[in-house]
Amino acid sequence: MRKVILACLLTCWFACSGLAWADNDVDISEQNGQQGNYTDALAHFRKAAEQGSAKAQHRFGIMYKYGQGVSQDHNKAVYWFRKAADQGYMHAQFSLGSMYRHGHGVKQDHLQAVSWFRQSAEQGYMNAQLTLGSMYRHGDGIPQDLEKAVYWFRKAAEQGDAFVQLSLGSMYKHGDGVAQDYQQAAHWYRKAAEQGDALAQNFLGSMYVLDKGVPQDYQQAVYWFQKAAQQGNANAQYNLGIMYNNGQGIPQDYQQAAYWFRKAAERGKANAQYNLGVMYGNGDGISQDYQQAYAWFSVSAASGYQDAFKDRELAAANLDKKGLTEAQALAEKYSKKYRP
Repeated sequence: MRKVILACLLTCWFACSGLAWADNDVDISEQNGQQGNYTDALAHFRKAAEQGSAKAQHRFGIMYKYGQGVSQDHNKAVYWFRKAADQGYMHAQFSLGSMYRHGHGVKQDHLQAVSWFRQSAEQGYMNAQLTLGSMYRHGDGIPQDLEKAVYWFRKAAEQGDAFVQLSLGSMYKHGDGVAQDYQQAAHWYRKAAEQGDALAQNFLGSMYVLDKGVPQDYQQAVYWFQKAAQQGNANAQYNLGIMYNNGQGIPQDYQQAAYWFRKAAERGKANAQYNLGVMYGNGDGISQDYQQAYAWFSVSAASGYQDAFKDRELAAANLDKKGLTEAQALAEKYSKKYRP
């Protein structure tokens, strides 16, 4: 039963001595809080907050929000967040925006949330930039605006956040809110990939294969697929199997192809399950085994992979009655274990 592997890729200092002292008090309180000594931290934060330290007011609000050394009280958290936010403290502006977004301690109000997130984001707070971009991208409580989403994602991405770099790359890849630009997509995927993001590594590898935004380079593709595959990314494991099977960017090696197809198959990837079945049917890189071929074709077929239905019957034709019964039992076992 000779079949061909499907070679497709998925894919400061204050003048006022009181405030200077207050911020010093905050540093002491931070140390106590990190050590779990919330009682001492609470006393220090209260004193500094009442003297007007925005940092202390924000931290005091955090303690009320999460019930650290005090009874949880979202209303008091909002009170202290607002005190600090009104002084322009970007972390407090973000925290107050979150309270409005989720309706904690205040009536839920997405417009107020966006207002406070924007004030924080405009000061360069990355979490606010990311949140604002996400709300605009998905229309979360506000009208969807992909151009504004791209604007804020870019602000956060330029600060080095890998998740935002990945998201921005995908927006350029698909033309969401911007003109489709594969070079920009590859640029931002690379930024995220170099920080270890497995999704970005796989996407970048695929772009090297497909000659999208970067010159076609199979060796570079293999490099990035390996990075992602070693982190357990099933798409990259499948893609790496393809590269080994076809000898693209790396010497052809059916054993390695079967190894990576199995890794992806065991993570529920239907096309990898199919290709592993093909390798068992052909005896490529592994001992020929029609029961294993039948079982993997069955799992792949159960996930809707059309080619697997026909090839399962070809594998069955090579089995006697007992062998087929055993193969069906194996298929049931694999289906329970490896279907997504």
